[in-house]
Amino acid sequence: MNAVIMPVADGWTIAKRNALKIRRSPDMLGGVVMLPVVLVLLFAYVFGSAIHVPGMPYREFLLPGIFVQAVIMSAQITGYTLTLDLRKGIFDRFRSLPMAPSAVLIGQTVSDLLMNLAGLVVMAAVGLAVGWRVHTSPAEAALGFGLLMLFAYAFSWVTATVALALRTPESFNNIATMVSFPLVFVSNAFLDSSGLPAPLRVVAEWNPVSTFTQAARELFGNTSSALKTADVWPIRHAVAASLLWIAVLLVVFVPLATRLYKKAVSS
Repeated sequence: MNAVIMPVADGWTIAKRNALKIRRSPDMLGGVVMLPVVLVLLFAYVFGSAIHVPGMPYREFLLPGIFVQAVIMSAQITGYTLTLDLRKGIFDRFRSLPMAPSAVLIGQTVSDLLMNLAGLVVMAAVGLAVGWRVHTSPAEAALGFGLLMLFAYAFSWVTATVALALRTPESFNNIATMVSFPLVFVSNAFLDSSGLPAPLRVVAEWNPVSTFTQAARELFGNTSSALKTADVWPIRHAVAASLLWIAVLLVVFVPLATRLYKKAVSS
């Protein structure tokens, strides 16, 4: 029982420590909050006037994709913060304390989840201001936001794993940018993927970003019968596939990140 309670309790202590750090560095929270605003306004007004989506306004098609993109970009804060703590030697102090090894990672991912939530709330408010609407029940809409937060938490463990493997902020930023941009743009987040060339269309259809975006569109009611849906399992069953992706990411990357953290603090 203590093997479960101790990491959670210690992780909550680290999360509170990180929350205090955010209060003392409001620029970090400001970046997380302002980025979604810029993304919504940029895509809604710059690209929205040039892109037509059959059967629905482009802004309603767009916002779920922007939500997923913002979640991916904001989750990278976990990895970047870990590399900074490694460089500053903070983990050496944690190593001397009687705490569970996974507590540092649990605390970091939980505190970053709170920042993701703040960004998502602001982005939804801006989306409503520019014309995005939810056409489903409050329960389905809540499930949509909950799914995005679960994805944010799971993806934070991915970025933590990458950061602990690379160990430097510069390397992490380079790799994160190279991976996240193709992941987001070769998907259905901003455009109907059926219009892509055949090889890219296959990649987009099986891309987890497309799965989460489609799930969010369904749960928010931002879909149209005039819009062709890819005939592949992750898109046809987007909510179930998204939950499966979340489970896989957590099962794979939580123990992997914990192992890399132990290796990092012991070297």
